[in-house]
Amino acid sequence: MIAVALAFLAAGCSEPRSAAPGEAERGRLLLQQYGCGACHAIPGVPGANGNVGPPLDGVARRVYLGGVLANTPENMARFIRAPQRADPLTAMPDLGVEPGHARDMTAYLYGMR
Repeated sequence: MIAVALAFLAAGCSEPRSAAPGEAERGRLLLQQYGCGACHAIPGVPGANGNVGPPLDGVARRVYLGGVLANTPENMARFIRAPQRADPLTAMPDLGVEPGHARDMTAYLYGMR
């Protein structure tokens, strides 16, 4: 319990984390191209109003990604690329996202305020 509380405090949950490496505007377009909005509500992405997965506004302030990974830009990019490696039971599909695309998508998601 103490470890969870410390992780929460260390994650700086009151403020979004600093920007992730990558090109955020390209990431916004890629989130639309890969169809992420079919499952997630994503501010700034046209048509991204899905309610299958969690809404992605404020994702940079969350402690965990997919309930299992510490929320860092590196882990987010990994989760976007291969979600079943983090959690074999996740409903998130493997969309074949390239490494550079995952970095750009992460940059957009981390840059949302």
